[in-house]
Amino acid sequence: MQDCKVVLQDNEIPRQWYNIQADMPTPLSPPLNPGTGEPINPEDLGAVFPMNLVEQEMAQERWIDIPEPVLEKLLLWRPSPLQRARNLEKALGTPAKIYYKNEGVSPAGSHKPNSAIAQAYYNKEFGIKRLTTETGAGQWGSALSFATQQFGLELKVYMVRVSFEQKPFRKLMMQTWGAECVPSPTMDTNAGRAVLAEYPDTPGSLGIAISEAIEDAVTSENTRYSLGSVLNFVCLHQTVIGLEAQKQMEKIQLYPDVVVGCVGGGSNFAGLALPYVRDKIHGREVRIVAAEPTACPTLTRGPYAYDFGDLAKTTPLLPMNTLGHDFIPAPLHAGGLRYHGMSPIISRLSQDHLIEATALNQLDSYAAGMLWARTEGFIPAPETNHAIAAAIQEAERAREEGREKVILLGWSGHGLMDLKGYEAYLNDELTNYEYPQEMIEKSLQALKDYPKL
Repeated sequence: MQDCKVVLQDNEIPRQWYNIQADMPTPLSPPLNPGTGEPINPEDLGAVFPMNLVEQEMAQERWIDIPEPVLEKLLLWRPSPLQRARNLEKALGTPAKIYYKNEGVSPAGSHKPNSAIAQAYYNKEFGIKRLTTETGAGQWGSALSFATQQFGLELKVYMVRVSFEQKPFRKLMMQTWGAECVPSPTMDTNAGRAVLAEYPDTPGSLGIAISEAIEDAVTSENTRYSLGSVLNFVCLHQTVIGLEAQKQMEKIQLYPDVVVGCVGGGSNFAGLALPYVRDKIHGREVRIVAAEPTACPTLTRGPYAYDFGDLAKTTPLLPMNTLGHDFIPAPLHAGGLRYHGMSPIISRLSQDHLIEATALNQLDSYAAGMLWARTEGFIPAPETNHAIAAAIQEAERAREEGREKVILLGWSGHGLMDLKGYEAYLNDELTNYEYPQEMIEKSLQALKDYPKL
């Protein structure tokens, strides 16, 4: 019998997070205060995040200890298995070996609780009673609802309206874990009311939802904002994925030729990729591929520039690949990949050619997810389908070249809460969409007066 899974014992869970800022060949440009144009200081972020997380955001230490209370919660589902997709390999007729890190085993069904648990803990330790956040597909909102329930915090989630309508069971998951979930934009905030006054039928966007969540946080008592991607400390918390994967591949004496993950804001991709980027910086041969939608081509077509993280311009100016903070995406079903900006860390690594990016359309991604479900059994999230499609391209290239290759795939979450998208695909109701260049150029006009990188 051939082995299909590589499993770590509980005592093999990583006890430290890896901070790639200690190894990046080009240091990150600092976030800027939009009023002064000067680098922000920790106090500038104190109204939005607890200071213990602000310290992590700016940390330069290579290794940061994971607190024991966080480890205890992570052990509810971690270490996650590394599995081999043998049936998919056979269906493709490829000599490649395809391994996937299965993050769908968490209570919320994705990688998101890796940071949600940590953020809930640090807010609790700082004396915060209530959190606000945004969510696109609902993965982050679900994860943070689970995490705040674990640590006894209240939570309000602003969910992008189109996803709120497409994914009703995500809302029910959040409510089951005790959170309040509302469709964004809302009439609850100045930011939401302003958008609805101008665009009453808007599908919403993550930029709008972030504006609402931040406004709520800074105007409410004992409340802070929580973000599920993009920021340095979120990428840090997710590195348990790649650190586990490295231990697991060592057990079977393999090292990947290609590491592939889907990318929206950057957290899932960073979690798997950053430990391998460190290896690459230090001379190891490995390709690291970020897969994004053609409908939201942040890495492949967005410029590297300073921009706001939200529509209402309440965040600092961040150095990142961006489509413009007023970007309103098409209502594709991969809601977690619809953010206008990319993590500053991932953006900088892309500029330094340590990672590469590819854009895939919606139909090809769903076709890849269908093939996966019909070979490997698990139904992937629409976001994960983009990574699967990119991995299939790599496997097919290996077949054409007649070369054995080891592919490591970030399987970021299951799609059992996203079956409306599969229904639309099966009923031929989905179409491909490539974001028009003129829309990108229009969105980017707002950037011309910002500081240059």
